[in-house]
Amino acid sequence: MPDLLIELFSEEIPARMQARAADDLKKRMTDGLVAAGITYAGAQGFSTPRRLTLAIDGLLEESPGVREERKGPKVGAPDKAIEGFLRGAGVSRDDLEKRETPKGPVFFAVIEKPGRPVSEVVVEILEVIIRNFPWPKSMRWGTGSLRWVRPLHSIICLLSDETSHVVAPLEVDGIKAGDTTEGHRFLGSGSFAVTGFEDYEAKLKRDNVLLRAEERAEKIWNDATNLAFAQGLDMIDDKGLLAEVAGLVEWPVVLMGDIAEDFLSLPPEVLQTSMKEHQKFFSVKNFKTGRIEKFVTVANRETADDGATILAGNQKVLFARLSDAKFFWENDLRVAKTGGGAWLESLSNVTFHNRLGTQGERIERLTALADELATVTDADPHHVREGARFAKADLSSEMVYEFPELQGLMGRYYADYAGLSPAVAAAAEEHYSPLGPSDEVPAAPVSVVVALADKLDTMTGFWVIDEKPTGSKDPFALRRAALGVIRLVLKNELRLTLCKYFESQLFRHEIAQNVWDDESKTLIQNLTEKISDPGVFWTALPSVLDAFDGDLPQPIKELLSRLPETSRDLLGFFHDRLKVYLRDQGIRHDVIDACIAMPGKDDLSLLVKRARALQDFLATDDGESLLQGFKRANNILNQAEEKDGVEYSYGADAKFAENDSELALFAALQIAEGTISSAIEAEDFASAMRQMASLRAPIDSFFEAVQVNSDNEVLRRNRLNLLSRIRTICLRAADLTRVEG
Repeated sequence: MPDLLIELFSEEIPARMQARAADDLKKRMTDGLVAAGITYAGAQGFSTPRRLTLAIDGLLEESPGVREERKGPKVGAPDKAIEGFLRGAGVSRDDLEKRETPKGPVFFAVIEKPGRPVSEVVVEILEVIIRNFPWPKSMRWGTGSLRWVRPLHSIICLLSDETSHVVAPLEVDGIKAGDTTEGHRFLGSGSFAVTGFEDYEAKLKRDNVLLRAEERAEKIWNDATNLAFAQGLDMIDDKGLLAEVAGLVEWPVVLMGDIAEDFLSLPPEVLQTSMKEHQKFFSVKNFKTGRIEKFVTVANRETADDGATILAGNQKVLFARLSDAKFFWENDLRVAKTGGGAWLESLSNVTFHNRLGTQGERIERLTALADELATVTDADPHHVREGARFAKADLSSEMVYEFPELQGLMGRYYADYAGLSPAVAAAAEEHYSPLGPSDEVPAAPVSVVVALADKLDTMTGFWVIDEKPTGSKDPFALRRAALGVIRLVLKNELRLTLCKYFESQLFRHEIAQNVWDDESKTLIQNLTEKISDPGVFWTALPSVLDAFDGDLPQPIKELLSRLPETSRDLLGFFHDRLKVYLRDQGIRHDVIDACIAMPGKDDLSLLVKRARALQDFLATDDGESLLQGFKRANNILNQAEEKDGVEYSYGADAKFAENDSELALFAALQIAEGTISSAIEAEDFASAMRQMASLRAPIDSFFEAVQVNSDNEVLRRNRLNLLSRIRTICLRAADLTRVEG
């Protein structure tokens, strides 16, 4: 069984495109082979700055033959219909067969396609791949029409087995496939021929090319850590930078250089970011001093002076880059030491979103919401207001303008220099967190409040202007913001009813969306004063409206009617994200639905506490059995209520019980009802579920011994009311009608 080697050799491929391109080549080639009926044993894709390589083992020598039967028109059909069928099937009239069918004689065509050599199939597939390769960006060169990421120079398309190898007859835009390639651009010996993948990889290595990206990355990291260790220093881990640098070189040579003393006082994050973004340098830290004191660069060649000239050039460029960073830092410190007021003023001229106002307006909303949320974490209200007010200040700084990824982090430094409290400085950095499912969740009270306010303001704002996520599109990262709120609430075990905070912030966004007349402005001012405590906003609303002299303006009526509806829609979005989050932790979707249907569904901590207790309960034999008993009772009751046109909820009387099982169920329900209600009021859902489990045996015995739909109408009604009591008690813990099983 032959093996296939493909190499597409070109000018330098951008590092960020290499891994995806190798995967695309592998997927498109293997998909094409399988579609043609050719199986294979294994496939591997590789990339270097100048080549994409694919090795496929154990191919079939040819595609299998195909025999196809096509049913045609009836015998005696018009000639045009028959001729059209012949053209579609690619056969002559003499090749048709007449066969009897229930509808009379019909023409059939039998089409036999012989197998094709694997080389022919490979050439056909590979040409299509090359001409339609999904590069993010591509170019044409010379006079040809082919587009590639950089000029394509040569192609290897080689089929080999243990005894021989053959070049597949492929030509694309004047480039003929062959069995030759080149090694390193500077250290290589020129072109050389290969006979298969193992020979190819070995010869590349002899010619100073490491084909495997993971091997290049491992060599870079090992050499760099050894250099650092020899000087008593430590490399700062950066897997993203390591992968990128491994895509910039074919023969990595690690060099370590010094950072000039002028820049060692810069924050280490500034040094690391500047070197990474501009120069692709790794940072080397002295953990005794806490400073980044050296850098590691990776050259693509060995030199006679052991890289001294390369290092000298890199250090010269680095000096210029870090001089800029130092200039930004010193300018920013001058502003920070005055309290940062100039930054906050300038944010009034920075647009957050063209329909949601400026960053300055956003800070006002964020501060108001954070003030409301302060009691949730018992945070110092003064620190909360300062933290919310200063949270976005660094967006106006020169350092963040140059390096946006440092926002928040620089805010922490500048808050310290502004003389603000450590809690406020921490909030400036942490309020963006968590940014993803594995990001650390803030725990400091002020940081938690400002982070919640930031995310809730963002989400309510985009809900007001109807810019919600749709399908796979989420341009404003609202799913991430919702997950951030969920994790902040659950990790810190916060108790807050989201809807009242939704509505207060929705109100602020809504009033900013319209131009109001004087009459409406007066009413809005009164409403705004009441909304400072969202917990009493809707309670106080009627008195505010009653005190208004005259008919309520229509825009105000519409605004107030929208708030609860928009709030419910936003809560539904949070519930969808919560389902995804909890499902990843093993909690079933139907269990979550059963808990969302209960009161307090906008209290996420309460909802999750209930869901975990229900999940644990249903995992037990008692839980599963009780669920079946509940569903049986509920089904009988629903059918009877539908048939009789009445609701059976008036209470059952034990004096009509006919046997011990029926009496035992009355007694068990009497005991369970009080204890379950008490446990639920105390939010001890685990205890409530355990008490529900005690109903399993009496419910099972009842159904075994008693016929609910008795011929005696009095007994029937009493037993249906007893089932209603079972339903009512069980539904206090969760909506078990939504649980599958």
